[in-house]
Amino acid sequence: MGAANEHRKYLVVIERAADGSYSAYVPDLPGCASCGETVEDVRQSVREAIALHVEGLRSEGLDVPEPQSTSDYVAAAV
Repeated sequence: MGAANEHRKYLVVIERAADGSYSAYVPDLPGCASCGETVEDVRQSVREAIALHVEGLRSEGLDVPEPQSTSDYVAAAV
């Protein structure tokens, strides 16, 4: 288990909803998700969600998963 002040970089997937709002989830922290009206709103709220998720894992005595996911863009003819 890492130190409380340890910093890790988790991949966050941000998606735009049909109503124009945004949602975000963290593939390496199952169940960790958030939403917001703008991209900046969802970025801030997902940071808070990650902190609460990690705090919950630690309070239960569970290990905090190491970041594993990566991302890339792939060009495709459409």
